[in-house]
Amino acid sequence: MSTSAIIMMLIAMLILWGGLAIAIWNISRYQGEEPQEVHRDL
Repeated sequence: MSTSAIIMMLIAMLILWGGLAIAIWNISRYQGEEPQEVHRDL
């Protein structure tokens, strides 16, 4: 593989895995309570 392809692959992996890590961190730090009733408009 060429150097530019490797750099693009690393950037894409960083974006994907970084987004996953941030999502997991955001879910784990959420300390709110679940609502008792959920009203949804269908």
